[in-house]
Amino acid sequence: MSLRRFAALAVLLLFLPAGLPAADAVLPKRPAVASANAYATDAGLEILAAGGNAFDAAVAVSATLGLVEPESSGLGGGGFFLLHLAKENRQVFIDARERAPLAATRDMYLDEHGEPDRDKAVNGALAAAIPGLPAGLVHLAHNYGRLPLERSLAPAIRLAREGWRFGPKNAAMMGFRKGVIERNRAAAGLFLVDGRVPEVGTLMRNPDYAATLERLAREGFDGFYRGELAAKLVAGVREGGGIWSEQDLAEYRVVERAPLRLRHRGHEIVTAPPPSSGGVALAQMLNILSGYDYPALARVQRVHLLVEAMRRAYRDRAIYLGDPDFVRMPIDLLMHPAYAAGLRAGISLERATPSELLPGIGAPAEREDTTHFSIVDTEGNLAAVTQTVNLPYGNAFAVAGTGFLLNNEMDDFSIKPGLPNAFGLVGDDANAIEPGKRPLSSMTPSFLVGEGRVAAIGTPGGSRIITMVLLGLLELMDGQSAQAATDLPRFHHQYLPDVISAEPDAFTPEEIAALEAKGHRVSAGERSWGNMQVVVWDRTTGAVQAGSDPRWKGVGKGATGDEAIFR
Repeated sequence: MSLRRFAALAVLLLFLPAGLPAADAVLPKRPAVASANAYATDAGLEILAAGGNAFDAAVAVSATLGLVEPESSGLGGGGFFLLHLAKENRQVFIDARERAPLAATRDMYLDEHGEPDRDKAVNGALAAAIPGLPAGLVHLAHNYGRLPLERSLAPAIRLAREGWRFGPKNAAMMGFRKGVIERNRAAAGLFLVDGRVPEVGTLMRNPDYAATLERLAREGFDGFYRGELAAKLVAGVREGGGIWSEQDLAEYRVVERAPLRLRHRGHEIVTAPPPSSGGVALAQMLNILSGYDYPALARVQRVHLLVEAMRRAYRDRAIYLGDPDFVRMPIDLLMHPAYAAGLRAGISLERATPSELLPGIGAPAEREDTTHFSIVDTEGNLAAVTQTVNLPYGNAFAVAGTGFLLNNEMDDFSIKPGLPNAFGLVGDDANAIEPGKRPLSSMTPSFLVGEGRVAAIGTPGGSRIITMVLLGLLELMDGQSAQAATDLPRFHHQYLPDVISAEPDAFTPEEIAALEAKGHRVSAGERSWGNMQVVVWDRTTGAVQAGSDPRWKGVGKGATGDEAIFR
C-alpha cells in the first residue's frame, strides 16, 4: 500500500461515525445536569421534569447562567453546543461564536506606534464582537427541542423578575472589573449597589433581562437581531465608541459543523472543531501520547510526556488555526498519527524541550470566566455546552434597557502576530482580525465514549481549557467517576510562556524537583483554576453521575433527577 493510500485510510478511520449508543445500551434511569451555578442546574431539571429533552434543558441552563453568572456568559456573548441526538445516533456541533463587526480592521487596536492599545481591546464598546448566544438558543430550541422556547426560557425569566442571590463567585470576579464597570452607567446600574460591589446574599433583580428573553421567546431570531432591540443595541454601541451596524446583527448566523472524532485507548472522543482550537489540540496531544505506555509510567515521567505533548499542540494552535470560513487549515495533517509520530521523535524522555527551540512565531493571566454545563436525559440525548463573554463581566459595557453585558471577544483575535492576548496566548495571521470572522477559541465541549460509559465534559478557564479537558478525559478513561474528574488537581503548559503552571496540590516537592531536574520550569502553588462540569451515563446499568467542580464551594451543582418522575 502506498504512503498516500495509507494516510487516506488512517484519516478515514479517524472520522468514522461515533458509536453512541450501543444497540443494547440501558437508557439512563434519570437525567443528570452539572453546571456552574445551582440556579441553572435547577432550571434544567425543572424543564426536564416538564417533559423537555436535554436540548430544552440546555436552553434553560444557558439563559439562567447568563443571568446569575454574568461574569462568565450571557446574551451578549457566544458559545459552542455539542449535541448527541439519541434517536438518530448522530452528533451535532452548533457554532454560536461571536463575529467581528463588518467595519473591523486588522490593526484596529494598534496605536500610532504600532503597539497594542489593550484598554480598547478588552474594555468598552469597541471590544465587542457580534453576539451569537441568542441565535444559538433559538436554533437549538427550534431544531432540537421539544418544548416552546417560551417554556424553556421561563425559569430564567421568573428568576430575573423575582430575584436571585448575589454569590461569592460573582463578588470575587467583580473585583477584577469594578473600575471598568463604573465607566458605563448602564453596567453599573445592573451590578453595583450604591456604587459598590453587592454583598454576598444581596437579592438582585433584572427586569430588562426578563423582557429581552420574553422578546426572544416571542419573536425568535428577529426579536434580537432585527427590529427595535437591534436598533437599540447598535445605537448604544456606537454611542459608546463601537462600530456595530444593524447589518452586522441581521446577517449573523449560527453554523452547524461536523464534530471532530478521534480514538485513544479504546475510547472515542467527539469534540469541538474550529473555530475551537480544542479538538485539534486534543487530537495532537493524545496522538503523541499513544506512542508511549504512559499509564504504566512513574508519575514524573508521565507528567513530563504530557507537558511535552501540550507544548507542541499549543505551538501549532498559535500558527495554523482560525475561523474555518476564512482560513485554510491543515486539519487532516495536524490530526494525523504520522504527524504526531514526527512530533514525538523530537521528545526526549530525559530532558524538557525549550519552547524557543521549536520553530514557531515570535516570543511572547488567567481568570474564571466562561462557563460550561453538561446534560444527559432519559432518552440518552447529551449536551455539552461552553459559553462565554471572554474576560470577567465581558467588556463591562451594557446598552441601557437590555439587561446584559456585551463581550470582549475581539481580544481573542491575534491583534498583532506574536503578541499575547489577555490569557497569554500568542497567535499569527490565521487568527488575524477580519470583518465577519469568528475569533479562535479554546472552548472544548466533548463527549467520551467507552465500551460501557459515555461522558459529557467541559470547563471554562481561557487558555487552560484544553489541558483541563485532556486531564479530565484521561481520568475518565482510567474508570474514575464524574466527580473525580472535576476534583483532579491541574497543571498546564501552553508553549509560551515556557513554564508549567500548577495548582497548589498538583505536585509534591519531590515531583517538582524531579521535573526541574529534567529542565522544566514549574510555577507551583498557583491559585486554582477552572470550573469543570461532567455527567456520566453507565450504559450497562442506566446509572448516571453528575460531577461539579468543587473549586467554587456552594456555587456549582451537579444533580440527578428524581427517578420516580422520569420512569
